[in-house]
Amino acid sequence: MPVKFGEDWKVVVPRRGKQRRKRNNPKIETIEQAPWAPTDIETDPVKESKLMQKIQLCINTLENSKFYSTILNQIQTPQILSYFTSVLASEPEMQMVIYGIGSIDSYETPRLQLALAILIKRKFDWIGDIEVFDPVLSKTESNVLAALGCSVMSVNEQGRRQVVKPTMFFMPHCEAILYDNLLQANWKAEFLNRIVLFGNSFEKYAESILEFKNLTSFDNSVNHLLTIQRFSVEAKIEIVSDEYFRPFHDSSWHFFNLDQDMDLELKVH
Repeated sequence: MPVKFGEDWKVVVPRRGKQRRKRNNPKIETIEQAPWAPTDIETDPVKESKLMQKIQLCINTLENSKFYSTILNQIQTPQILSYFTSVLASEPEMQMVIYGIGSIDSYETPRLQLALAILIKRKFDWIGDIEVFDPVLSKTESNVLAALGCSVMSVNEQGRRQVVKPTMFFMPHCEAILYDNLLQANWKAEFLNRIVLFGNSFEKYAESILEFKNLTSFDNSVNHLLTIQRFSVEAKIEIVSDEYFRPFHDSSWHFFNLDQDMDLELKVH
C-alpha cells in the first residue's frame, strides 16, 4: 500500500497472497533516497497569495486557541522542558524537520499542522531552521513554504535522516513505516538522544499492530518502532477542542534518553 500523507494515520496491514510475499523483503533496505522536485514547474502568484492567506488564517486561529495554549503550557512544564534541554545539551538550538505534511493547498488539516510547527518556532528561540518534505508538494506550495521561512528539501529521504545535531522531527499522522525508517537510521543511543519526535502515539501504534498481528500474518517492517517504546518517554497531546481533533488526535511528544554505551537489541515481534 502506498504511503499517503496529510490524512488521518493508519496502520497498514499486509495483504494476503502474492503482495504479502513481496513485502517479506524489508522496505527499509530497498528504498533509496532520491533527488526530488515538484512535478509542476509553473508558478501562479495569485494562487500563492490565496494559499498564504489561508495559512495565515490558520496561524492566527490556532495562536488564539485553547488548544495551542495547552501545548505551550505542556512544553514549559519543568519535566517536559528538561527533556528538551537534555536533547539540546550544549547546543544553542535544534533544527526542525517536517516529514509528510501533505498538500497544504488542498486540505486544512496539514495547514493546521504546519501552523503549529511555525508557531512553536516563533515562540521558542531554541528552535532553529525548518526543513519540509512531502512528495505531493507543488511548486506553488514550495514557494509559499519558502516565503514562510521554511526550506523544502530537494531529496526524498524516506524518513532516513541520521542526525548530526539536536533535531525535532515534526511528523503528525505519518505511517508507521516512516517512523520506523527514522528510528532505524538513528539506531544508536548517541543519535536517538539528539532527537525529539512529534507524531503519532507509539503506544497506540503498538496496540493496533499487535491487534492486527493476532488476526493475520504481519511483517516485521516496524520492529524499531515497537522496540523503542521501552526506551522512550511519551507525552500525549491533549485535544481540548473538537476542531483540532482531526489534525492532532493521538499525537504525542517522544523523547529518548539512553545510556551512551547501551546496545539496542532489536526485538522481533
